[in-house]
Amino acid sequence: MPHRYRRLRNTSTIRDFVRETNLSAFDLIQPFFVVDGKNKKQAIASMPGIFRFSVDLLLKDLEAYIRLGGRAGLFFGVSQHKDNSGKYAFASSSPVIAAIKAVKKNFPGFLIVTDVCLCAYMGHGHCGIVEGQKINNDKTLPVLAKMALAHAQAGADIVAPSDMMDFRVAAIRGALNQEHFIDVSILSYAVKYSSAYYGPFREAAHSAPCFGDRKTYQMDPANSREALKEAYRDIEEGADMVMVKPVLAYLDIVSALRRELKVPVVGYNVSGEYSMVKAAAQNGWVDEKSIVLETLTSIKRAGADIIISYHAKDALKWMR
Repeated sequence: MPHRYRRLRNTSTIRDFVRETNLSAFDLIQPFFVVDGKNKKQAIASMPGIFRFSVDLLLKDLEAYIRLGGRAGLFFGVSQHKDNSGKYAFASSSPVIAAIKAVKKNFPGFLIVTDVCLCAYMGHGHCGIVEGQKINNDKTLPVLAKMALAHAQAGADIVAPSDMMDFRVAAIRGALNQEHFIDVSILSYAVKYSSAYYGPFREAAHSAPCFGDRKTYQMDPANSREALKEAYRDIEEGADMVMVKPVLAYLDIVSALRRELKVPVVGYNVSGEYSMVKAAAQNGWVDEKSIVLETLTSIKRAGADIIISYHAKDALKWMR
């Protein structure tokens, strides 16, 4: 007699017992945007519910996140100080460095991940040193290494280069090791596609490029074999974890990396993916809680060990 699979779906208790994929607080990382100054909480129009905070108000928001079970955050600096050298990215007065120190002082067990990229500190909005209208890969590497080292010196646990310059993981690992930060991990944005899903983030971080696009250094969305090449190389250079960004249109890539690699795989549920759900929910077209938890579960089911998501704080609330 054919098996009746519905027997294992018959009650909520049975469904809980046989569920293959379960979300927990240790799957989720919430991104935070940090700005210069004090007493600042700036709404981001394209990302309802997400704000830019000065460090003093960031601590209050972080406290609420931790009470819900949050254990880690990814921190982005949004700077008023922009030039074409990127020097403020590693300045001691930068908002991210101030945030790292304050968070470690007030929440010493909280896991701090910092984004390492120059776009928010550059007047032109690109992720590296520009000569003419071309990104100079090799001249960008020492600046990224200085930025990562400054974050480590401030107390970051994990640095996450997102620039997509070739050989930046090796440059960062070398700088960290030379200064005896051998225990600081590198989460590489190894597989970062040149995606239309980043639009709201560029508003949030004031990081839209002033000319051209990022297709010469971010990956072509049509490519999958290239993802493995990028990930393998970053691991060889010293990456402890690798990321796929964006994640929802690239779950096949997450799955492929999980099959091939032994290091943790991270999926970034990016701003455009977040904003589409928020917009639909605000119009009453979808049930936000259900669709968010379904989405996060799908990312984990595809093979992500960790999920970076702007939904993380809400998801922790719903999961409780």
